[in-house]
Amino acid sequence: MDVTNYVIGLLMVLSFFGLVWYCVKGYNLMVGFFIMSVLWTAIALIGNAIAPNSMMEGQNFVSVLTNVFQTGPENYGKAILVNVFFGAFFGRILMDTGIAATLIRKVVELGGDKPRVTMSLLCIVTAVIFTSMTGIGPVISIAVIVLPIMLSLGIPSSVALFSFMGSIMAGIFGNIVNFKQYQAIFATANESYASYDYNAYFGFGMIAMAVSLVIVLIVANLAMNNKKISRAWAATTPEEQNSKNAPAISWISIILPVIGVVVFKIPIIFGFIFAGLFALLTCGKLKGGFAGVCRMLSKQFADGAIDVAPMIGFLLSLAMFNNAATYASPYFKILFGGVMPQTALLLCIVFAILTPLGFFRGPMNLVGSGAAILAVVVSTAAWPVQFLYPLFAVTTVAPQHLDVTQSWVAWGFGYTKVPARDFMKMSIPSGWMIGIILCAVVFVMYGSLV
Repeated sequence: MDVTNYVIGLLMVLSFFGLVWYCVKGYNLMVGFFIMSVLWTAIALIGNAIAPNSMMEGQNFVSVLTNVFQTGPENYGKAILVNVFFGAFFGRILMDTGIAATLIRKVVELGGDKPRVTMSLLCIVTAVIFTSMTGIGPVISIAVIVLPIMLSLGIPSSVALFSFMGSIMAGIFGNIVNFKQYQAIFATANESYASYDYNAYFGFGMIAMAVSLVIVLIVANLAMNNKKISRAWAATTPEEQNSKNAPAISWISIILPVIGVVVFKIPIIFGFIFAGLFALLTCGKLKGGFAGVCRMLSKQFADGAIDVAPMIGFLLSLAMFNNAATYASPYFKILFGGVMPQTALLLCIVFAILTPLGFFRGPMNLVGSGAAILAVVVSTAAWPVQFLYPLFAVTTVAPQHLDVTQSWVAWGFGYTKVPARDFMKMSIPSGWMIGIILCAVVFVMYGSLV
């Protein structure tokens, strides 16, 4: 029944392009991926009734539904509970203790009245902060400090917004929480990929962070005009003028989770808890009696959960979609198995060229419609995860966090009154340049593993 398999495959491809259109239009991703899970599961079941699907061998209708809509979210939930929620909790502590705000104020003092120097220092500190923090809540809390400082220094609003969002993107390359999200996506695509850990990725993550930051700063400096420059003493928001600085010893808490995981090999959840308690202790926040401290910790965890709640819903529906994609993979293999790149060099070249397709939640973006591409790539060749993960990280992290569909970028447009087109003139070329350079880095570092 080759004709039937081709027809089923074409239907799935058409529905995939429908998902791409849906993502580009900015509709709700959680709902979109749930609909795709239902659609692909239904199409695969119909195809299996006509001609056997190798991925459904030994399974009945109920077991297929269980695998997609029950097992998928349950298995993914482990990664979410252990990593995402506690990462958000730690991010809330960094905000509530004033550690992040203090570092930013110190950077402004160090930069003096030199806007380019101050902008560069602010971007570096922001990137470091977002190796641990994530979510729209933490982004906004830092943005309302950093952006007014840049604007008061005479930096054009479009450049200020781009450089700030670009520095967040750079930090996300090294972010443990985001790593765990993408790792779980890979694990659902291929169970053998679950053993890949942050230590194995760390070296590339730091290189990607540095390359991204350099590209963002080069583009931002080239885009700056000759507006009148304000003095550094004016570069302070009214809310921050009377804020108390966090003690210097507390500043190290920002990188403690990364140090703990990479150097001491401790579990990440313990790293977040230890770093959070260290921050609270050194900032004098563990006061008010046992009951008061418990209330504070409970509120911080709840606020952190709110920060990442929309993302959690999306990731759970994505887990359903990934399990549904396993049933679709035989049809994709029939259609594309003969044209997919089979060498490391060619795959890196293809990813470099197609990096812009990671924008608008496109087909190269794992947190978008790229999960289907991952399923296709995995089904057509036995690529080692040490090589494949960084490639998808490049085409996901760089475009997604410079994208107008990203929630905090959209918020930034309203806050700074920057037209989307002015931002995109810098963000899309920068994302593409970053993709080309980092795909080359992936080939140099991991191409020999293929």
